[in-house]
Amino acid sequence: MSSILDERPDVMYGNSIRKDNGYDASSYTYYPVAIIGAGESGIAMGCRLKEVLGHDQFRIFDRQSGIGGTWWINRYPGVACDVPAIFYSFSFCPNPKWTTFYPEGREIVTYLQGVCDKYQIVDKIQLNTDVRECQWLEREQVWEVTLQHLLTGVGDLSEYDRAKKIREEGRESVYVSEEKIRCKVLVSGVGGLVEPKVWPESIPGKDKFQGEIFHSARWRYDVDFKDKDVIVVGTGCSAAQFVPRLTKDYGAKSVTQLMRTPPWVIPRQIPPRGNKWWEKWSPWLNTHVRGFGKVTRFIIAAGAEYDWRLFGSDEYHEKERKKVEVQLLAHLYKSVPKKYHEILTPNYGVGCKRRIFDTTWFSGLNDPAIELTTLPLTSIGETTVTLGPGRTYPPASDTTSDAPSHEVTLAADIIVLANGFETTKWLHPLDITGRDGKKLHDVFDERGGAQMYMGTAMDGFPNFFTIFGPNTATGHSSVILASENMVNMSLKFIGPILNGDVSIAEIKKEAELEWARDTQSALKKRVWNIGGCGSWYKDEKGWNSTVYPYTQIWFTIRCMFPTWNDWDIKYTRKGLLKKSAITLLKTVAFVALILGIVKQRQHGLLPRARAYLRGVVKTVLFDGAGLLQVVGNKL
Repeated sequence: MSSILDERPDVMYGNSIRKDNGYDASSYTYYPVAIIGAGESGIAMGCRLKEVLGHDQFRIFDRQSGIGGTWWINRYPGVACDVPAIFYSFSFCPNPKWTTFYPEGREIVTYLQGVCDKYQIVDKIQLNTDVRECQWLEREQVWEVTLQHLLTGVGDLSEYDRAKKIREEGRESVYVSEEKIRCKVLVSGVGGLVEPKVWPESIPGKDKFQGEIFHSARWRYDVDFKDKDVIVVGTGCSAAQFVPRLTKDYGAKSVTQLMRTPPWVIPRQIPPRGNKWWEKWSPWLNTHVRGFGKVTRFIIAAGAEYDWRLFGSDEYHEKERKKVEVQLLAHLYKSVPKKYHEILTPNYGVGCKRRIFDTTWFSGLNDPAIELTTLPLTSIGETTVTLGPGRTYPPASDTTSDAPSHEVTLAADIIVLANGFETTKWLHPLDITGRDGKKLHDVFDERGGAQMYMGTAMDGFPNFFTIFGPNTATGHSSVILASENMVNMSLKFIGPILNGDVSIAEIKKEAELEWARDTQSALKKRVWNIGGCGSWYKDEKGWNSTVYPYTQIWFTIRCMFPTWNDWDIKYTRKGLLKKSAITLLKTVAFVALILGIVKQRQHGLLPRARAYLRGVVKTVLFDGAGLLQVVGNKL
């Protein structure tokens, strides 16, 4: 015999954190909302749940040992934001005390932790906890989440290194215990710049190398660089920040940096009146001049949005790219030694791959202890590396090039990988199973590549929201702005679930497919796909699951005003009654308005119609609020 609990899982689970089943092996803790990740996205969701919905019955889980996500784990020398800090911060929690225009990682982590302190969500964050599996339970209409509690600090290792540690030292060297929880709403705030790429298997000799090998995303401060020969693999944003410091601050004898293809390098924007003036006066101005911070943030955002002109395929966009490329090449030629001019001149359109906003790399290449080369790494010896023969850039087919292509063996004490992250493996290694046993990664494969409606939702995975999912990155704006947009949109659906008005919010399959079709179609006309480069935006099949193909302004509007018809929303009995009451109120108000206007016209009292209309609106609002209150109390 079914009961009201069987029919109404929302009542069974409720809206408060609680422990269930006591001594039973099936005992679990229930959280109305579970959030995966204590980086920017997870922090934003936690803060806005409290501020917008007044809801504090949630938990944030993170496998790392500290708060901050990618900023917690990436600690290489010189790590810093390449977006002005006043724009790379939450709009709901600005920081008037930034010490520089582009703060280093330590200051950003301090800011993020300060946000958690201000919104009193530190006690809601559970660190050293790895979320491994999430499964939708159709009958109960909740998510069951498997947590694995880690030894402190082990979660800071990469997935590859944790797996290696288990193989070599046993499972108990990583995991302490396992636990299952349940939640009504599941939110992923899993970041993309966390899991570093592993050593290229095509390059032999790693096992016999006697020096240290590590990835820049897992920097080894216990390694002494003084008087050492260092090989750096990669020339992305991270390498551009730490390479100049290896000789200048850490005393490396030599640094050889290996580059596959050159990036477009842009001089960092200088703040108004220069860096020193800004550092001295901006904290005072942000604190004491009303609106100064907001206006500055708007100007920076508008300038960033103007850069979107570089990404299209029309004649106008091509002309704009050419103008910028001329300026950037002039900057290149006056900044670096002449021997690097050829290999640092890109053969693809600006914006095709991630641009480097630089203050130290180009100038650092004038250091005689730093050598840049496009000779490929071919093998490793005990204390050496072999480069070449051949070259990665310019292409071997370019017979006019003077770039070296001979084989050379160099002394090597330390190898630092700066070869990027696993950016196309979305939510990896998280295993998410939705309705009918469908796994999220299998759905991605079936549909051609990683995709989610507005980077946030997938059909077949009810009450699951992803912050900063596929195709939401921008090539020109602030990641935090995009994350905030997705948080704000998600709250429009999470709120009714927590209020008990809605049991399930799920995107329709046809809406998701159309979103993905439009996104991939638009990307075919953008510089990321037509610019003539290869980049980490795309997987080996050419599927671009990283970048959003329209302006961030448009994405903001889409998040502010969701297309409700794209969603399949299942109301509870309470929600249906409230919805019916609201519909009735609207109908009554409309009928009353029409009848009132007709009556006024019949009696020649049309000038008084405005006052009448105000009276009708006031009556409907007050009576409607009262009616909704009664309905809510009855339910």
